Amino acid sequence: MKGSLLITAFFVLGVVLGLTKLLPLGELSQDMSFYALAGLLFCVGMSIGSDFRAFSNLKKLNFRLLFLPLMTIIGSLSGAAFSSVFIHGRSVVDCMAVGSGMAYYSLSSVFITQYKGAELGAVALLANIIRELGTLLLAPLLVKIFGNLAPISSGGATTMDTTLPVITRYSGKNFVVLSIYHGFICDFSVPFLVTLLCTI
Repeated sequence: MKGSLLITAFFVLGVVLGLTKLLPLGELSQDMSFYALAGLLFCVGMSIGSDFRAFSNLKKLNFRLLFLPLMTIIGSLSGAAFSSVFIHGRSVVDCMAVGSGMAYYSLSSVFITQYKGAELGAVALLANIIRELGTLLLAPLLVKIFGNLAPISSGGATTMDTTLPVITRYSGKNFVVLSIYHGFICDFSVPFLVTLLCTI
C-alpha cells in the first residue's frame, strides 16, 4: 500500500510541475514517455522470463482454476464497457482500454497516454491505482462476501506481487500458486489488450 501511495504522490507532483512549467520539457516529454515505455516493457519481460516458479507451479493448479485470469479479463472489460453508459464524452472502447490495465497502472497509463492523450492516460493511472488500493484495503470484505477468489480477481495483474501478501492472509496459503499464476497471465495480457483497444 505504501508503494501505491508513493506512486500517487509522484503523479500529483508531476501534474503540479507540468501546470507550473517549472520543468519546461516541451517536445522532449513525448520522447521521454516513449523511452519510459520501452524501459517498462523490458522490465516486464525480465520479470516474467526470470520467474521459473510461475511455470512449474502451474502443474499444481486445479484445471478449472486455470480459467480464472480469463474470467477476470472478461469481467474487467465488461465492467469498463458498462461504465461508458455513465461517462459522457468517452467511447466504449476508451473505457475498455482503461479497464484493460488490470491494475498495472505504470504500464497501461503510459500506453494510453501515447495512443489516446494525457487526459485518458491520467484516468487510467488513477483507475488502476484505485483498483490496487481497493484490493489491498477491501480484501477481507471481498472474501467474506464473494469468497476466496474475489481478491485475486480484484487484484488483476498485481496478484503476483503487491497484493499477494493480502491475498495470502485472507484467502489462505492454498491460493498462493493461483494468485501468482493469475497475476502472471493478467500482467502478460496488459500490453496486448491496451494496444489493441487503443488502436481500434
